Amino acid sequence: MTVSAADFDHCLEMVRAAPEARGGGIFGPESVTWQVNREAAIFLGAGRALLLQLAHPWVAAGIADQSHVFADPLGRFHRTFNIVFTMVFGTRDQAIAVAQRLYRRHAAVVGEMPETVGPFAAGSRYCANEVNALRWVHATLVETALLAHDLMLAPLGPVERERYWTEAKLFATLFGIPQEALAPTWGGFQAYATEMLESDVLTVSAAARDIAHRIFSGAATRLAPPFWYRALTAQMLPERLRLAFDLPFGTAEQRSAQRAVRWLRRIYPMLPDAFRTVGPYQEAQVRIAGRAEPPLTVRFLNRAWIGQPSMGGGERRTRA
Repeated sequence: MTVSAADFDHCLEMVRAAPEARGGGIFGPESVTWQVNREAAIFLGAGRALLLQLAHPWVAAGIADQSHVFADPLGRFHRTFNIVFTMVFGTRDQAIAVAQRLYRRHAAVVGEMPETVGPFAAGSRYCANEVNALRWVHATLVETALLAHDLMLAPLGPVERERYWTEAKLFATLFGIPQEALAPTWGGFQAYATEMLESDVLTVSAAARDIAHRIFSGAATRLAPPFWYRALTAQMLPERLRLAFDLPFGTAEQRSAQRAVRWLRRIYPMLPDAFRTVGPYQEAQVRIAGRAEPPLTVRFLNRAWIGQPSMGGGERRTRA
């Protein structure tokens, strides 16, 4: 079920046909997608989303085969967030352009499984542009962003969750995922996510475990995440995957995660928007206000979040 160029173009036509949001994007200030993804708190779930993606053997194999990932792990972080934030907060043209570059990049990520992992036999082919693999990556982004949001702020209600999922299905078309491959309702999406988390499709390979260790130990980045962040990431994972990744979650980790959540919940809601919201969201607000260029403070924030002063960017910057 590989997404062909024609399939992908059909998905982009759906994006072009959707009503333009205020500010010229696919989503806008009135969307639940903006409400969730503008929060810097979503970074709390970044480690969880990464590990859930690595738990899919195809994803781990594809990353392991790309030597440049560990040569520039911060660059990969920036490229990933640039892609996602441009899709969410950029103009329609920016979102489509970055989606096209991502599709071309994914089309080059093909290979053979080096070992049997879960249902995937050694020697079988993997492909980043396969519908089910894309669907899982999309699901980790959608679910984890909401989980991190609800960890710090008032949880979304049932009606807002349905709206969020409706918008997430449009977001999925930017990855080339056809609508018929997606659950029609939020409840259906939750059932899919639960089924995946319990299935052997998510089996942690040796490559996945090695990648996770190199990132969370600091071996790949030269700077390990703080203890409380590693503990919180472990807490947010299903137990079987936490054990498969060899993530410690003893008494010290549990206390650290609980303490971090307790303090963050007190402090985070009181932060001013300049610190609480991500740079690309602030850039989008500047665009809506009719200003031609984001101010220096927003460009600085963008460099921290996406590695460049504004959304979009060229082929070199959008490798995933």
